[in-house]
Amino acid sequence: MRVLIIGSGGREHALLWKIAQSPKVKEIFVAPGNAGMMNIATLVPISVEDLDGLRQFALEQQIDLTIVGPEVPLLHGIVDQFQEAGLSVFGPNGQAAQIEGSKRFAKDFMKKHDIPTAHYQAFTDAEEAKQYVRQTGVPIVIKADGLAAGKGVVVATTLGEAELAISEAMEQKVFGSAGDVVIVEEFLVGQELSLMAFVDGTTVVPMVPAQDHKPAYDGDLGPNTGGMGTYSPVPQFSEDALSLAVQTVLEPMVQAFQKEGIDYRGVLYAGLMMTPEGPKVIEFNARFGDPETQVVLPRLTSDLVEIMIAVVEGRLRADLVTWSDEAAVCVILSAGGYPGPYQSGLPITGMVNQLDHRESVYHAGTRYEGSQLVTAGGRVLGVTALGENLQIAREKAYSLVEQIHFPSAHYRKDIAEKAIQYLAQIQK
Repeated sequence: MRVLIIGSGGREHALLWKIAQSPKVKEIFVAPGNAGMMNIATLVPISVEDLDGLRQFALEQQIDLTIVGPEVPLLHGIVDQFQEAGLSVFGPNGQAAQIEGSKRFAKDFMKKHDIPTAHYQAFTDAEEAKQYVRQTGVPIVIKADGLAAGKGVVVATTLGEAELAISEAMEQKVFGSAGDVVIVEEFLVGQELSLMAFVDGTTVVPMVPAQDHKPAYDGDLGPNTGGMGTYSPVPQFSEDALSLAVQTVLEPMVQAFQKEGIDYRGVLYAGLMMTPEGPKVIEFNARFGDPETQVVLPRLTSDLVEIMIAVVEGRLRADLVTWSDEAAVCVILSAGGYPGPYQSGLPITGMVNQLDHRESVYHAGTRYEGSQLVTAGGRVLGVTALGENLQIAREKAYSLVEQIHFPSAHYRKDIAEKAIQYLAQIQK
């Protein structure tokens, strides 16, 4: 098979690494890709937003399967365009991708179909939103309605923080049109869980769970980012708790899509808060999570391409998806200043091309200047290690992190610590 992957981040590098292992695959192209992918795939200089260019390339190159990594082309209807051209493509269509593209759509959809989520109100007027916050009190969550690269969410612990978040989104337009509508949401207490599933329109096959670390600094402090690291499994949650999440969130969502005449095929990602009352949805994404993919796919022991074809053709089965019992930990190395302003073009040295089954460095924001690898994004590299347990995987990941260098590199030093502390407590 000839395969095209659309995207340029750490998620796409992990997808490429896994897809390259399939005996079904002969050649892989990535558009536009990044510096870390050059040894495995042919990079194609087409933007993820150039849907016509991507479709034309897929037709000319007789691509057998296209995999869409990021959310923007999904929302713009790339799957619909490829399908109309007779091309096989993995990902939800434009109508289905609305579950990520509009938080208001998602919240209204969940409310209509009794999917557990936080209480909320949507606002198009900043002053009305601020007035609601004053009446409701804090802590409270402010979300820009549209896509904001994982940064449009503020957990406000003071009225001042809440009002500033509303003002930035709606009046200062820091997220552009994504902040035209703002969701003000109940603050949920509990631990977060990322639970992705393969969906073929009717059948739901959950993946192994992961936990992401969104805030920039240790101890979950600082501004929200696209994710500073992740790990899998998540021992704080029992098999029963995970089964409950599948039964009360993922399966009812797919049934609700069917009722609404929406054919959802691809990955459905539920960002959950595991509360004392049970799992509640924080958000849905319409694609593989980033950086969750970097710990979930290394644990996948079956052929990802075979699974994806089954999803596209509507014949997904649970026995196609098998997992390793090992643990995986991913630590993100980011540019100093991220998620705020940061410098690009900084030289990277060390173990940057490590890529095997046990330890991998997934490139997220890199490029070459001549023969020198340099930084080219806020999240630069994702360092993943597998181990018999979380403690071993974590030690291996941080050992690899210490062998990579670029000026002002920043990373959290407490990835997976929560889980390891929990395991230590229950073993006492």
